[in-house]
Amino acid sequence: MRWTRSTIAAASIALSIVLFFAVNIFSDVWFSAARLDLTQAGLYTVSDGTKNTLRSLPEPVTLRFFFSEAASVKYSGVRAYGARVRDLLKEYAGIAGGKLKLEIIDPEPLSEQEDIAVAQGVTGAPTPNGEKIYFGLVGTNTVNGREVIPFFLEDREQYLEFDITNLIYKLTRDKKPKIGVVTNLPFDTGSGGMLEAMQGRSRPFMIYEQIRESFDVEFLEQDFDRVPADIDVVMIAHPKPLNDKTQYALDQFVMRGGRALVFLDPWSELSQLGSGPEGQPLEGSTPSSATSIEKLTNSWGVAIDPKHVIGVRDRAQRVQFGGDVADYVAWVALTVYDMDRNDLITAQLTDINLATIGGIKQTKGATTTLSPLLQTSDDTMEIDVAKVRGSPNPDELLRDFVKSGERFTVAARVQGPIKSAFPAGPPAGSAPAPGTNATPLPAHLKETKGSANIILVADSDLFNDSFWVQAQELQGQRVAVPVADNASFVLNAIEKLTGSEDLISLRSRGSSNRPFTVVNNLRRRAEQQFLRQEQQLQEKMTATQTRLAELEGRRNAAPKPGAQPHELLTPEQEAEIEKFRAELVETRSALRDVQRRLRTDIDRLGSWLAAINILLVPLMLGGTALVLAAFRRRKSKQGGAAR
Repeated sequence: MRWTRSTIAAASIALSIVLFFAVNIFSDVWFSAARLDLTQAGLYTVSDGTKNTLRSLPEPVTLRFFFSEAASVKYSGVRAYGARVRDLLKEYAGIAGGKLKLEIIDPEPLSEQEDIAVAQGVTGAPTPNGEKIYFGLVGTNTVNGREVIPFFLEDREQYLEFDITNLIYKLTRDKKPKIGVVTNLPFDTGSGGMLEAMQGRSRPFMIYEQIRESFDVEFLEQDFDRVPADIDVVMIAHPKPLNDKTQYALDQFVMRGGRALVFLDPWSELSQLGSGPEGQPLEGSTPSSATSIEKLTNSWGVAIDPKHVIGVRDRAQRVQFGGDVADYVAWVALTVYDMDRNDLITAQLTDINLATIGGIKQTKGATTTLSPLLQTSDDTMEIDVAKVRGSPNPDELLRDFVKSGERFTVAARVQGPIKSAFPAGPPAGSAPAPGTNATPLPAHLKETKGSANIILVADSDLFNDSFWVQAQELQGQRVAVPVADNASFVLNAIEKLTGSEDLISLRSRGSSNRPFTVVNNLRRRAEQQFLRQEQQLQEKMTATQTRLAELEGRRNAAPKPGAQPHELLTPEQEAEIEKFRAELVETRSALRDVQRRLRTDIDRLGSWLAAINILLVPLMLGGTALVLAAFRRRKSKQGGAAR
């Protein structure tokens, strides 16, 4: 058979079609869960924590993935997310090496599979045509354990790996670690307190709800003589001033190797929310807790100034004020640049929102080491607590801001040997009264057994839901959609203190929210310049109006007997009035001009970005095509000349 050009071309086309289908079939079989992760934060890479959890499963776990294939056809976002979840689960099953059984179920309407999904706690999202989309996961172990993700919300995609791995982890844990909570904040009732709780309207803080999901929580109130022996970690969160008996109990807990997570605040806005019967703070609320356990912090070698909060200009949160939006330097939005990237607690966090924070400092003669987890930038200023009480003026705080150049520690590890805050033993009133049936206190310890392990945070407002989460209602259930990593930070700290590290790397897979840093810096510089010019012009305009009113008043005053009206003002004063009027018009015009220029740089940058997006990419593609065409033409001519 003689191969002509047309025969070769036809055979090539046929072989290309065969190769195309072969490559697709091979890829679907062998590379269905493979992915190349080019994101900066590694959003789609399975972490070592997940691999460790799956490879060390003590018993088989069954995962049932319910996804409505047919009903989701019209919803491309849900369908794409469903494919990602399915691929990730297949990857989990491969890593687990046979100890993870995966079942993929399509619960069609009115089918037995739909009944199973509903019975096991999977929630169906209604569609306009009356059908329901089921998109959830049920995990079971060989005993009676069952954990459920009712519905995979797209808003929680960055937490997907943690949600699935945490579900598996819960199924393999013998018992939850126990957390003892000492707080004056209404964690379990929300800011409405007991009044709303009794009326059935309580909304517990969502960080507390997430803690309760993963840990056994016991409130220790704020007056006790010992920490129960089964407590793994004590969390002290903005307590009222604790008496010596309670401080001694906490002191001895630390001396015996107990671990503590402590939140102290020079000014807690959360505790002062107007949720009382007439809008006043809840009864017994404490505005400051910086010195509420002062004997303990002194023995730990740390201190928080109770008279000042730390303002951070380049990390200020944007707030509504006077019908406009302003930077409020007392509310801080920390970024990746403010976190210790080498510590597992903060290594993969991206954003933490805080308010009226304090600064942690090491005291003279401290025997401990202070290892910062969260720090401010150096664009800081200490602000008197009195200036943030009530209804502070963000513009005034920004105008009065003077950069200190000092970085303040907001959260830190406190580690090392510690001597008891009560070297003489239990304080009066700590030991049980003679003749009672109460168990005697354990033997007094004067120093720690080994190194203490404490995490101290100079803020309590990070628990405020409005700072970090958007709560969505789904079939009567509250679902947390985080906008910052406040909960991740708290949960990571507890996990680390309880000794479990595998889940820490899963809390935050990085945020898909990439802020326009250049735009934000331009805006801040423009607003600072605007505020300075505005203040100068306002002062000049006020002085001009005052002087003008004074001269006008003299003109309109009643003349003295025998004097003519025009004699009230001299020609020089009349000229001064005209001058002040002209200055007033000029000043008002300048003020309007400053206001117009406020967004000039930002708008110019936006125009450049739009031009780049609209024109540059097509020009680059077109230019590349022209270069390739010219290269091929030149090569073709060279080949023809050679022949």
